[in-house]
Amino acid sequence: MNDSLHERVTADRLTPPPPSLGRTLRSFGYAVAGLGYLVRTQPNFRVHLLATVAVVVVAVALKATTVEVAVLLLAIGLVLVGEACNTALEAVVDLASPAVHPLAKVAKDVAAAGVLLAAVIAATIGLVVLGPRLLTLLTP
Repeated sequence: MNDSLHERVTADRLTPPPPSLGRTLRSFGYAVAGLGYLVRTQPNFRVHLLATVAVVVVAVALKATTVEVAVLLLAIGLVLVGEACNTALEAVVDLASPAVHPLAKVAKDVAAAGVLLAAVIAATIGLVVLGPRLLTLLTP
């Protein structure tokens, strides 16, 4: 490929296409497909979804405030997004490095550690927000 053609192709890729409702709807379709993949193939994502339902039910039962529920949902969202990013990173690493490689292991381990950190932080937030109410219910 000669230089001017290469520059034009590069420039075309950097110039965003005009907005389109069809393109936007296709993007949502891809996102829904990604969510479906997470639910179908990732056991940890399903565990996080079940934990989400449990926390929301407990928060409603304990009459958590709107702000408290919002804080809980933000923490939960962090975990779910982390799990999605971890899954995407694992797929890319597997594509780029089908053979076992120490750096591929590092990438996967660090991404998993990010999800673990998010989950621990979310659990801590859950205890801070809901713990006092739960403790009041459990103590005679």
